[in-house]
Amino acid sequence: MAKKRGMLESMANGTSQFMYKFLPDAYLFAVILTIVVFIFATIVHGSVINVVKFWGTGVWGLLAFSMQMVLVLVTGHTLALAAPFRKLLDALSNIPKTPVQGIALVSIVAYVACILNWGFGLVIGAILAKEVARKIKNIDYALLIAAAYSGFVLWHAGFSGSVPLTLANGDYVVGGVTLARQIPTGYTIFAPYNIFIVLVTLVVLPIVNCLMHPKAENLDPSHIVDPAALAEEPPVTVTKDMWKTMTPAEKLENSVVLNVIVAVLGFTYIVYYFGFTKNPDLNLNIVNLIFLMLGILLHGTPRRLLNAVGEAAKGAAGIILQFPFYAGIMGMMVGTNAAGVSLAGVISRFFVSISNERTYPFFTFLSAGVVNFFVPSGGGQWAVQGPIMMPAATDLLDKLYGSGVTEEMVRVYHAKTGMAIAYGDSWTNMIQPFWALPALGIAKLGARDIMGYTLIVLLFSGIIISAGLLLF
Repeated sequence: MAKKRGMLESMANGTSQFMYKFLPDAYLFAVILTIVVFIFATIVHGSVINVVKFWGTGVWGLLAFSMQMVLVLVTGHTLALAAPFRKLLDALSNIPKTPVQGIALVSIVAYVACILNWGFGLVIGAILAKEVARKIKNIDYALLIAAAYSGFVLWHAGFSGSVPLTLANGDYVVGGVTLARQIPTGYTIFAPYNIFIVLVTLVVLPIVNCLMHPKAENLDPSHIVDPAALAEEPPVTVTKDMWKTMTPAEKLENSVVLNVIVAVLGFTYIVYYFGFTKNPDLNLNIVNLIFLMLGILLHGTPRRLLNAVGEAAKGAAGIILQFPFYAGIMGMMVGTNAAGVSLAGVISRFFVSISNERTYPFFTFLSAGVVNFFVPSGGGQWAVQGPIMMPAATDLLDKLYGSGVTEEMVRVYHAKTGMAIAYGDSWTNMIQPFWALPALGIAKLGARDIMGYTLIVLLFSGIIISAGLLLF
């Protein structure tokens, strides 16, 4: 007999059912967004053909990034299929004994991993979630994957955040005009308001995820996954008798020598990169290289590696199909007419117009959350909103303090404005399938399976971020 649900369990049950009924497949979601943005962009620009040009020019604008994301999924999943890594995951997944403990472990690991590096966190949480689902009975698999993805809600506040790192690397210059002086990470990543937001979120979100887990009597049977369906094929062990009957080509495929040579080459470069280059950045390319080299080394032979890559690549279909549509949406959002007006700019300027000194970072955060829904790329969003929001912050200070404005005041306000854009960029990822595709590919789920839960994460994280921006 079903038991009375707790408040968060009831909320999660309602939002989950709603999303499952009304949220279309992630591909159709991208198509619908394309149509919506096309209509509004046409209203802003007054020209259908110009908007068509913006879409056509932008549709292939994410090709390099798309390949990076495919490699994040494939190399991360390939690494997880290696025997030594599977043993590590096996040991880690043995820690929780109940569904709630499993949700808590996956939430914390995913959150910390995303703060350290977003590319790493995006994959590791989903991989760990699959292993936990194999061990714990009656765990809500959809919620477990949602918990793994929920760590991505604040990636932009962490050490791989593109906005704070861009501001720290030097003066922010657009079109030959300096819009902000260099802002050290002490004003952004290590600022009191950011530390507050990060730590409170780290405590609150795992609790929220745990409280959303239904009691055993209320668990939807469709959310329970058969552990056998998550089992990975063990690598084939080549015996001495098998080796004797192999052709020279097959022996080469099953030899560790070539893998070791390639791995030595790769790790030599990685050591050089971090040890001898100036200001090394843990960017997506170096993360993919680390994943790839570890996979090559830990799989041992080319044949095992190729088998694992073939299995891992099955989950990349969503990225390959959908990313061109999002690139086209971005093209329509950021395309400007002769007067320099863009749809993203119109949205940003509206929020500027209703702001004051106290609420400006908060409304910047909200505007970034809206824009991120259509431009789900940290770098792309910063390119759109940075040139609008940073000068507006300067103008607001000048209006209030006039000649009393100091360099330190401008730097602090610019830092908070930049971080507000960063928070908004990562916040609405919880209801935007774009970034969930790698995790969903690994988990073999659809966006509708997890978005009901991540909508609750969106609400709670939005309150925490808003509090940090308004109170400090």
